[in-house]
Amino acid sequence: RPDLHPRNGVKPASLLSIHGVLYFAVERHNYGDNPSFNRQHNISSWIITSYDYGKTWNHPVTGLDFFTGRLASPHFIQFGKDYAGARDEFVYASFAAGEDGGSYWENADYLLLGRVPWHELLNRSAWQFFAGQTNDGAPSWSSDESRAKAIFTYPRMTGENHIVYNPGIGRYLMGNYSFIDENGVPRPYHTPGGWPQSALRSQLTLFEAPEPWGPWSLFHTDDNWGTYGDYQPNFPTKWISPDGLTLLMVSSGSFDDYNMTLQKVTLELHSA
Repeated sequence: RPDLHPRNGVKPASLLSIHGVLYFAVERHNYGDNPSFNRQHNISSWIITSYDYGKTWNHPVTGLDFFTGRLASPHFIQFGKDYAGARDEFVYASFAAGEDGGSYWENADYLLLGRVPWHELLNRSAWQFFAGQTNDGAPSWSSDESRAKAIFTYPRMTGENHIVYNPGIGRYLMGNYSFIDENGVPRPYHTPGGWPQSALRSQLTLFEAPEPWGPWSLFHTDDNWGTYGDYQPNFPTKWISPDGLTLLMVSSGSFDDYNMTLQKVTLELHSA
């Protein structure tokens, strides 16, 4: 887009298909200015659409500031092909945010949750945000983004996570990535220290929950997932077995193998 400032980088956030229409969330970022903890700062995000399965895209359907601040990194929750397995009439999305009120591509602090009626997805005023739970455990929603509360907290270790519903086991799954040093301490990739940063690697953590707002429970950790960092672990719904126990996890690999990476995951369920 010609209205993008050349100093801002642009990255994809997430992609969703509803009734044959593709909705592509895009974010712009810079590399921050914190010399000791220099996370990639997401400035804002917007949504573009395609009515011909990605051959052409409609760019000006929303403004570049559709989401800003803590909401600058939207990631649609996936419910299967063309959103056919959706829990209700809403589209849900998570947002990676920082304790300072910003949004970060890596090593953020927590996730927020938003929803919008699917036919109003491009209407910013129609979005609502998870604002906690009532005394009987029901979710509370608010159109006031300042009231949004975290659904997941992992200080300085929260990635731009993707959430997917696994109908075979009736649970939501989420892969989390973060950069750590040789001592397991959070250290964003762009923190000064030279490149390649041989002492830097990725941590992979996998979580599950009964609802999009949690509670999220850890079921797998790998503290040496990638030697230079691995990105965006996700479970495409097409590659989840009918019983929900066999999945393929997709990530973008790391700088020593910067390619589409598939890892087979087999789940074992334990009764309470």
